[in-house]
Amino acid sequence: MKCPFCGNLESKVVDSRPSDEGTSIRRRRECLECHKRFTTYETMESLPLVVIKKDGSRQTFDKDKLLGSMLKACEKRSVPMSKLEKIAVEIEQALQNDMEREVNSSVIGELVMEKLKDVDEVAYVRFASVYRQFKDIGTFMEELSKLIDSK
Repeated sequence: MKCPFCGNLESKVVDSRPSDEGTSIRRRRECLECHKRFTTYETMESLPLVVIKKDGSRQTFDKDKLLGSMLKACEKRSVPMSKLEKIAVEIEQALQNDMEREVNSSVIGELVMEKLKDVDEVAYVRFASVYRQFKDIGTFMEELSKLIDSK
């Protein structure tokens, strides 16, 4: 870290503590040349995740939008909100861990369906019907047959 007083590149950390509710670290440093102290803040770099929609447009990933779509699928079902929030966090974490900065909406949709299948089958079918754009009762029945066969 470059000293703001003399420009020396060598310093030592005198004190380190969490700051901003754990989202950054405040460090007190001492320059090894002029012995003056200064403060630095260290924060984790997070690049925005971009979602490529079916029409080719791009949007920043929005966990609240993801949660909203799952809420619609789970409407009038006994799925706790905490479970849906946990799923949204898990999906966001999985996408961040992939280290890809752009992700197709189809990947997100498949992740949601995979998670909803384990939580509530009716919510899964509801989400799938919108996500996969079921055109008629035949495609709806195909999805139900897959669900029944997987049991």
